[in-house]
Amino acid sequence: MIVATTVEPREFASFTEFYPAYLSEHSHRINRQLHFLGSTLALLSLMLLVVTHQWWWLPVALACGYGFAWLGHFAVEKNQPTTFRHPLWSFAGDWVMYWQMLTGQLSF
Repeated sequence: MIVATTVEPREFASFTEFYPAYLSEHSHRINRQLHFLGSTLALLSLMLLVVTHQWWWLPVALACGYGFAWLGHFAVEKNQPTTFRHPLWSFAGDWVMYWQMLTGQLSF
Protein backbone atom coordinates (compact mmCIF):
# COMPACT_ATOMS: atom_id res chain seq x y z
CA MET A 1 0.00 0.00 0.00
CA ILE A 2 1.29 3.46 -0.94
CA VAL A 3 0.79 6.16 1.64
CA ALA A 4 0.89 9.74 0.41
CA THR A 5 2.84 12.06 2.62
CA THR A 6 3.14 15.78 2.42
CA VAL A 7 6.47 17.44 2.90
CA GLU A 8 6.19 20.67 4.79
CA PRO A 9 8.13 23.53 3.26
CA ARG A 10 11.11 24.58 5.32
CA GLU A 11 10.49 27.55 7.55
CA PHE A 12 13.08 30.30 7.77
CA ALA A 13 13.62 32.64 10.69
CA SER A 14 14.84 35.52 8.51
CA PHE A 15 15.49 36.61 4.96
CA THR A 16 19.21 36.22 5.66
CA GLU A 17 18.57 32.55 6.39
CA PHE A 18 16.23 32.20 3.39
CA TYR A 19 18.41 33.79 0.70
CA PRO A 20 21.11 31.07 0.45
CA ALA A 21 18.36 28.47 -0.02
CA TYR A 22 16.77 30.73 -2.62
CA LEU A 23 20.07 31.01 -4.51
CA SER A 24 20.52 27.23 -4.41
CA GLU A 25 17.29 26.92 -6.41
CA HIS A 26 18.75 29.29 -9.02
CA SER A 27 22.01 27.49 -9.71
CA HIS A 28 21.57 27.21 -13.49
CA ARG A 29 22.79 30.34 -15.25
CA ILE A 30 20.02 30.24 -17.89
CA ASN A 31 17.46 30.28 -15.09
CA ARG A 32 19.14 33.38 -13.61
CA GLN A 33 19.28 34.98 -17.07
CA LEU A 34 15.55 34.36 -17.58
CA HIS A 35 14.85 35.89 -14.16
CA PHE A 36 16.93 38.93 -15.07
CA LEU A 37 15.20 39.33 -18.44
CA GLY A 38 11.73 38.97 -16.91
CA SER A 39 12.50 41.43 -14.12
CA THR A 40 13.91 43.96 -16.59
CA LEU A 41 10.83 43.67 -18.81
CA ALA A 42 8.62 43.99 -15.73
CA LEU A 43 10.40 47.20 -14.72
CA LEU A 44 10.06 48.59 -18.24
CA SER A 45 6.36 47.71 -18.25
CA LEU A 46 5.88 49.49 -14.92
CA MET A 47 7.68 52.54 -16.27
CA LEU A 48 5.37 52.51 -19.29
CA LEU A 49 2.39 52.28 -16.93
CA VAL A 50 3.59 55.42 -15.12
CA VAL A 51 4.30 57.32 -18.35
CA THR A 52 1.18 56.31 -20.29
CA HIS A 53 -1.30 55.82 -17.42
CA GLN A 54 -2.51 52.71 -19.24
CA TRP A 55 -3.26 50.16 -16.52
CA TRP A 56 -2.99 47.17 -18.85
CA TRP A 57 0.80 47.47 -18.42
CA LEU A 58 0.38 46.07 -14.89
CA PRO A 59 -0.64 42.56 -15.99
CA VAL A 60 2.06 42.75 -18.67
CA ALA A 61 4.61 43.47 -15.92
CA LEU A 62 3.36 40.55 -13.83
CA ALA A 63 3.33 38.20 -16.84
CA CYS A 64 6.90 39.17 -17.75
CA GLY A 65 8.25 38.94 -14.22
CA TYR A 66 6.66 35.65 -13.29
CA GLY A 67 6.45 34.12 -16.75
CA PHE A 68 10.16 34.21 -17.50
CA ALA A 69 11.05 33.14 -13.95
CA TRP A 70 8.65 30.18 -13.99
CA LEU A 71 9.90 29.18 -17.43
CA GLY A 72 13.39 29.09 -15.95
CA HIS A 73 12.28 26.87 -13.10
CA PHE A 74 10.04 24.45 -14.96
CA ALA A 75 11.98 24.14 -18.24
CA VAL A 76 15.59 24.75 -17.19
CA GLU A 77 16.12 24.24 -13.46
CA LYS A 78 13.46 21.49 -13.23
CA ASN A 79 12.26 22.63 -9.82
CA GLN A 80 9.26 24.37 -8.31
CA PRO A 81 9.51 28.16 -7.95
CA THR A 82 9.98 29.31 -4.36
CA THR A 83 7.14 31.74 -5.04
CA PHE A 84 4.75 28.86 -4.33
CA ARG A 85 6.21 28.25 -0.86
CA HIS A 86 7.50 31.65 0.25
CA PRO A 87 5.90 34.34 -1.94
CA LEU A 88 7.09 37.45 -0.10
CA TRP A 89 10.64 36.33 0.56
CA SER A 90 10.87 34.96 -2.96
CA PHE A 91 9.79 38.34 -4.36
CA ALA A 92 12.47 40.03 -2.24
CA GLY A 93 14.99 37.38 -3.28
CA ASP A 94 14.27 38.07 -6.95
CA TRP A 95 15.21 41.72 -6.53
CA VAL A 96 18.29 41.03 -4.38
CA MET A 97 19.47 38.53 -7.00
CA TYR A 98 18.66 41.05 -9.77
CA TRP A 99 20.72 43.72 -8.03
CA GLN A 100 23.61 41.33 -7.44
CA MET A 101 23.63 40.34 -11.12
CA LEU A 102 23.35 43.97 -12.23
CA THR A 103 26.29 44.98 -10.03
CA GLY A 104 28.46 41.95 -10.87
CA GLN A 105 28.25 40.34 -7.43
CA LEU A 106 26.52 37.29 -8.96
CA SER A 107 27.23 35.87 -12.39
CA PHE A 108 24.65 35.76 -15.13
